[in-house]
Amino acid sequence: MKTYKEIPSDISIILMWTISAFVFILTPMLKDSVIRTILGVPMILFIPGYVSMATLFPKKDDLDAIERTVLSFGFSIAVVPLLGLILNFAFEIRLIPIITILCIYTIILATTAIYKRMKLPEDVQFSVQFSRIYDVIKSETNIPKNRTGQILTIILIFSIVLVIGVAIYVVTTPKIGERFTEFYILNSTSGKADNYPTELNMDIPTTLLVRVVNHEYSFVNYTFQVSLDKNILTSEKLALNNNETWKKNISFVTNKEVINKRLEFLLFKENNFASPYRELHLWVNVT
Repeated sequence: MKTYKEIPSDISIILMWTISAFVFILTPMLKDSVIRTILGVPMILFIPGYVSMATLFPKKDDLDAIERTVLSFGFSIAVVPLLGLILNFAFEIRLIPIITILCIYTIILATTAIYKRMKLPEDVQFSVQFSRIYDVIKSETNIPKNRTGQILTIILIFSIVLVIGVAIYVVTTPKIGERFTEFYILNSTSGKADNYPTELNMDIPTTLLVRVVNHEYSFVNYTFQVSLDKNILTSEKLALNNNETWKKNISFVTNKEVINKRLEFLLFKENNFASPYRELHLWVNVT
């Protein structure tokens, strides 16, 4: 019977992988590292299912290698969304809580799998002999007496590799959704969309808070203008990277009396002044 120091090699690798993934994923300076992706994908697609199978089927005769591998993928696909659903009720679905609960789940089940295997005789315990992996794959894919089984095995292995490849591609490829720009005019005191000044006085500055957020997935040059009765009262140029926010108190002065006129806030994109890219307005009186 194995002692605690003789932890099964496959469980040892799972535990080391889990700890490494936790460290890499939660370290800000490593957030763009490819290693982070390589460690994170198995944490979602394979490891939760593998430790579940190791706990439920500790004997080597319970499942063969192919069945254990396939069930590990399938069980992971079932367990991870379930953990996310439970997490959503308790906290909120975000990166740190998801990775934390996956690591806790993996460590608990890996520890349980070690305990259950150690209670079994050594010749009955399931173990992964990494030196024999090549021989197992070769024997599974090179059996001329059963062509159907051979073809199904090859398709299965190809499907698993394809799923892993697609998952890595999806994780590493930037998601480009709708391209748009947020454009707000807010009360300069409260910072909220309320209590706008509508009764203005000539030659006395009026101040409003302008907020622009770039969601165009590219660097953009903007021009902001305040216009009243076709007269430009003030103009401001700004340049934003994707997901960058610009916020500033803008003051302007009116120089003539008007009754119930549109005070226009215009946002132009890339020096295209033919028509505003975004437009807001207030109905104002100037006395």
